[in-house]
Amino acid sequence: MDSQTSQSSQASPSPHTFQVDLRGLVDLLSHHLYSSPKVYLRELLQNAVDAITARRAEEPDAPARVRLFASGGTLRVEDSGVGLSEADVHSLLATIGRSSKRAEGLQEARSDFLGQFGIGLLACFVVAERIRVVSRSSRTPGEPPVEWTARDDGSYTVRTLPHDERPEPGTTVHLVARAGSGEWLAEERVLQLARDFGSLLPYDVRVGDEAVTDLPAPWDRPYPSPANRRVALARHCHRQFGFTPLDTIELDVPLAGIRGVAYVLPAAVSPAQRASHRVHLKGMLLTERAEQLLPDWAFFVRCVLDTDSLRPTASRESLYEDETLAAVREALGERIRSWLTGLAAGDPERLSAFLAVHHLGVKSLARHDTEMLRTMLPWLPFETTDGRLSLEEFAQRHPVVHFTRTVEEYRQVAPIASAQGVGVINGGYTYDSELIEALPSVRPGTVVAELDADTVTAHLDSVDPAEELALAGFLAAARAKLAPLGCDVVLRAFHPLSVPALHLDDRAARHEQARAEAEAQADDLWAGILGSLRGSAPRARLVLNHLNPLIRRISSLREPELIGTAAESLYGQALLMAQRPLRPADSALLNRAFIGLLEWATHGDAAPGDTAQGEAAHGEDDH
Repeated sequence: MDSQTSQSSQASPSPHTFQVDLRGLVDLLSHHLYSSPKVYLRELLQNAVDAITARRAEEPDAPARVRLFASGGTLRVEDSGVGLSEADVHSLLATIGRSSKRAEGLQEARSDFLGQFGIGLLACFVVAERIRVVSRSSRTPGEPPVEWTARDDGSYTVRTLPHDERPEPGTTVHLVARAGSGEWLAEERVLQLARDFGSLLPYDVRVGDEAVTDLPAPWDRPYPSPANRRVALARHCHRQFGFTPLDTIELDVPLAGIRGVAYVLPAAVSPAQRASHRVHLKGMLLTERAEQLLPDWAFFVRCVLDTDSLRPTASRESLYEDETLAAVREALGERIRSWLTGLAAGDPERLSAFLAVHHLGVKSLARHDTEMLRTMLPWLPFETTDGRLSLEEFAQRHPVVHFTRTVEEYRQVAPIASAQGVGVINGGYTYDSELIEALPSVRPGTVVAELDADTVTAHLDSVDPAEELALAGFLAAARAKLAPLGCDVVLRAFHPLSVPALHLDDRAARHEQARAEAEAQADDLWAGILGSLRGSAPRARLVLNHLNPLIRRISSLREPELIGTAAESLYGQALLMAQRPLRPADSALLNRAFIGLLEWATHGDAAPGDTAQGEAAHGEDDH
């Protein structure tokens, strides 16, 4: 008994094979691997082109033809390729996942093939219920042709045919459409798909009598003049992408086996928008949506190119992220960078036209590329108190390059700083503050300084202490009125005289204000937590201009209510001048101050709060 058990445990189990549900596999392909049923035609073209490539590796003068005939829900594809013997059919077509490119004698030519995966004809079941393949091998010309017929239920038959069924080497594939897929095998659709996928294939491909291939590629054709070339490529861009390019960039990277063009978009786009590029692999369209082909900063171009070095994913509809793709991305980025520097050196008008649309992309590049920043310094536009200038022009005018980090801060300080002779750059737009801070690295000796509310206040002239003391009552009443808004009131003398008041705050003050608002609206627990975070940050300031005639008249007021209304009005006007977003409390204040001033103006010298009482008394007298 023990002996029998020992012998049983040592016996090898009998092997089993996987049972594949072909219909389930086709459903998986159509819904999860391929983006559209149209890829079936790419697979057919790919198999035909690879078969021709394999035959020409052994017979360089062999014919190179692919013919497609579509009618009545059927499609016939003929090629003059290497063909298959009966042994090849049993070994290759009947085994899911095996590729004919692994056949003996073809390994050395593998790099010339389009296909890298053995799915092959299986993809045709996405649109066809039956596939019939008739083939004759060029390697065994004495053997009869062989027929392989398969259905989408996983069954297939193999038989040999008379010699006259296929007298020449090559393969013919017959498809019969499955229910609901007839449109994919219609002649017009087949021609459109064949041209889309195969316009750059190196062999003679036709649908009926209509040529599919259109060689050489538009970027490889000779043209009478550069102007003719630009017109032809612009026409090509419009066909491919639907826009007329601002300019065209040649993409020639021999080491990566890349030839093509990049078209510059004529309108600005968001840097966050993913660009889609058309990539051909050895002439066959691989994808129209290659997003990782270029560096992120090059979002202002769309590419069409052909390559023999990039690796496709299993679906052959996108690029595999590997070291080769990373190297190609860097090389293409370098070509676009060279185009930019070439414009800066030799064609400033075209560069200005480009920057008017795409300065954001160039700024993004210049952040990480010192040489690009140095090249673009005379060209990149910035908003400044001197107008729209480049950093180079601004630095030549001002010994210290002052800048603000936000647009709000710039709007607060720009008019006053300019009147004091202090130049300021608005660094609040995308990438601008980073570029300004990088300026000393490419322009040695340049001094860059951030300008905030404290710095501006320090540039304003103090008022004579005796005059400020005389206005202590006015200032106290104004401060009391604005204190609930988190705003202090100070008196300074500054230009321009036309500005009565200036609202200044910094990021710390805005942060404290936001925290206080959140605390006021929170429940007890959350309010306690926010209260513990209360900082000692300075509050916003309303800076009154002692040189302004209106401020001088207002400061002579004695009625506290009228002083409060005037302070609220000056505060609201200063907010509007700074183009700050108004909080609900600010909007209510503006409305209240406006009504108060109207009441005061229409009731002579009476304080705004006195009007209601006066009207009531007058009513009593009437009785």
